[in-house]
Amino acid sequence: MTRPYDFAVIGAGVIGSAIARQLAGTSNTVVLLDAREDVCEGTSKANTAILHTGFDASPGTLESQLVREGYFLTEDYCEKTGIGLKKSGAVLVAWDEEELAALPSLQEKAEKNGYNKTEIIDTDGVYELLPHLGDGVKGGLTVPDESIIDAWSLPLAFATDAVNRGATLLLEHEITMVTVGENTTILGTNRGDIEARWVINAAGLGGDHLDRRFGYDRIHVHPRKGELFVFDKLSAELVDKIVLAVPSSKGKGVLVSPTAFGNVMLGPTADDGEDRTDTSTTEEGFDFLIQKGSHIFPQLLDEEVTASYAGLRAAHDLSDYLIEVDGDQRYAIAGAIRSTGLTSAMAVAQYLIDLLKDAGLTLEERSNLPEPPKMAPLGQHQVRPYADAELIDKDPAYGEIVCFCERVTRGEIRDAMNSVIPPTTINGLRRRTRAMNGRCQGFFCGAEVAAQFAAGKKGN
Repeated sequence: MTRPYDFAVIGAGVIGSAIARQLAGTSNTVVLLDAREDVCEGTSKANTAILHTGFDASPGTLESQLVREGYFLTEDYCEKTGIGLKKSGAVLVAWDEEELAALPSLQEKAEKNGYNKTEIIDTDGVYELLPHLGDGVKGGLTVPDESIIDAWSLPLAFATDAVNRGATLLLEHEITMVTVGENTTILGTNRGDIEARWVINAAGLGGDHLDRRFGYDRIHVHPRKGELFVFDKLSAELVDKIVLAVPSSKGKGVLVSPTAFGNVMLGPTADDGEDRTDTSTTEEGFDFLIQKGSHIFPQLLDEEVTASYAGLRAAHDLSDYLIEVDGDQRYAIAGAIRSTGLTSAMAVAQYLIDLLKDAGLTLEERSNLPEPPKMAPLGQHQVRPYADAELIDKDPAYGEIVCFCERVTRGEIRDAMNSVIPPTTINGLRRRTRAMNGRCQGFFCGAEVAAQFAAGKKGN
């Protein structure tokens, strides 16, 4: 082993990467560990990609506070890094009298959470905003600041920022043992031991298992599978706002949403299970989505489905975020974060830093930190390299399209392979460039993308 790190952050998803970035901005040494082969390989890679205002969080909770703060922090960070973010707005649609009656209380909840821009609208108002909705709308609640975001680039940017600030990233390091010593903790992994003075648990689906290694039994996690459909870009004209269900006795339902990449998404399902690795899609899930979609947006089902996928959320038995520091064991946890973590991650990191300061640590930000990384413009609303004549004049590789469905160029694939955190798998390359994510799903470009990926790996 080398000398001990000051901090070991477990979990390179959006929360862990945000925490590592924040800690790496201080004078402390940081290692970011993940059991998977790439950053953003767990829950963070498969979500609904919405930046939430926090209007519907439970007022007075830590979640409500950090989602509200995180919204503005993330909005600013996306502007600095070039991450695709579009303020599409959302409408909660009431389909029956029970849901209609719930709208005033939802508006009141939003106001308690500090969000005062919602508006209750009637049936005609909903159809004016969303003319292709199915029949039977009773009313709605508008939330103009709900946004769609490139959810793949955000955690990658946090991790890249952390590495640029001096953090060490160790992938495929699964924690197999924890030994808390007098001054440091030994983390046994499948690739050798890591020694650190402090351990930060941001392990998501595995967070409860790691927490027990420090003697706790306060959170119990189980996977909740969410299956989704992604529709072809030709469906984009049908919906330009996030369509949310009104929470009721029937549950939260499914949403229909545009994506930052120009598609339309339908889902998710919500099926509790035990297998923390099962991201398979199912016939039952597809039937459920078709049934819901035919009611919400009948015309949408006439469009082609480009892809389907399933993500696992870390469902748990707590009513709020669990962010606590154990000074005696030099251990902290950022758990029970739920799907709002994409929005709250930066605020979670700052909140944890403040708790660590309260525990007596010196964590002042260094001067002259490197600028945040510039991320690839993957959003459909952004100027992509293939359409940037000035960029192509400087480097013709940005004019050589490899993936025609998504208009991904040879230059973008090259850049991804030469980046601070290059992809280790084809799927990692897909998330960094959009290559092979279009309607042909790599049928046309797959061989060429794979060849460029292999050449890039060899060069690295």
